[in-house]
Amino acid sequence: MARHDDEEILDSPTGWVAEHIRTYVETDGRKGHIYQGVPTLLLSTRGRRSGTLRRTALIYGQDGDRYLVVASNGGSADHPAWYLNLSADPGVVVQVGADTFTARARSATPEEKPELWRKMAEIFPTYDSYQAKATRDIPVVIIERT
Repeated sequence: MARHDDEEILDSPTGWVAEHIRTYVETDGRKGHIYQGVPTLLLSTRGRRSGTLRRTALIYGQDGDRYLVVASNGGSADHPAWYLNLSADPGVVVQVGADTFTARARSATPEEKPELWRKMAEIFPTYDSYQAKATRDIPVVIIERT
């Protein structure tokens, strides 16, 4: 993702998520990296229609040096906007604690997904109930530094 340092980033319009992001950014992740007992990262994607940078906070896991996130959207019928954005432009910016870096994001293949899903469900078991109620296959996203 080509990014200019002075480019505005729009945070999630969801109030509690926006507050989580603000605290995370202001403290370089000292507050907010662990959120309600789970590790979180900040993911910035480029809006597929607007071209605007958009940032959200997501639970993450790791697989070696790769980061994993789940496009659960609470088990709703639709993919979250951030997932649609990275599907259109896989170049992302990630913040984990104080570390901010560029990366590429992609959906796990059908062969990769079962093991990665298990890792994520160990961190946040509610993902299993989200998948049970969802009418779509919930993607696991692999994020690799560039």
